[in-house]
Amino acid sequence: MCGGLNTTLFLFLVVILSTKNYAQTKYVDLSKHLLEAVRDDRPYNNLLDQLANVSINDLSNELSNDDQKKAFWINVYNAHVQLILKEDSSKFEDRGKFFKAAQVLIAGHTISLDLLEHGIIRKSKVKLSLGLLPKIFVSKYERKFRVKRTDSRVHFALNCGAKSCPFIGIYDGKRCNQQLDLTTGQYLSKTTEIDGNILRVSKLFSWFRGDFGGKKGILKMLQKHDIIDNCQRFKIEYLHYDWTMELGNYKTL
Repeated sequence: MCGGLNTTLFLFLVVILSTKNYAQTKYVDLSKHLLEAVRDDRPYNNLLDQLANVSINDLSNELSNDDQKKAFWINVYNAHVQLILKEDSSKFEDRGKFFKAAQVLIAGHTISLDLLEHGIIRKSKVKLSLGLLPKIFVSKYERKFRVKRTDSRVHFALNCGAKSCPFIGIYDGKRCNQQLDLTTGQYLSKTTEIDGNILRVSKLFSWFRGDFGGKKGILKMLQKHDIIDNCQRFKIEYLHYDWTMELGNYKTL
């Protein structure tokens, strides 16, 4: 009797824990499915509807840590850039307007790509402040979903549709940290140039230098990914950023 009861209790707990684990990741999975559908040119309207109609509390409760938040919102950002520009590439002609326009509908709120990137993914940073200034006025929606800690590696995961942008990976809440390390190393290897003591790096390092911790942080990141030797002294220069529109730059992580 006791053995049977213990077995039943054990199975009940397994079911509950499994259900909880699924609930914590299903919206990250949905963001992955959306990006996959956009990549593979499959129907995605049903996926967009699900993301549009989820309640704020349900989504917030499931995105319970920064890895899940980063995976979800990076996938959402990259998917929307691709699908919006596929439908109307002329929107990229005025990039300022493109990024400011409210055109991403998640949990009943239509937000801009700028809010998604600089508000949620970068933890409420002023866009044109080199990553040095926090936003003063922050909406409840942004505060609800933003990460707890700024992660400079996200700059090598977000693809805004330009030729110089990082490639598009599909991020998973359980592997996000490892995936961000991988994509960072790959992007830095591809874009960094060394000419004697001159170190030429992506313009992203200049635009968001505060996120990286200034020159010391930039050098530390390059050293971590074995791009430069930690004994050598460098003068940093920033490469031209090619804003030519380029879609479909996917890579498996």
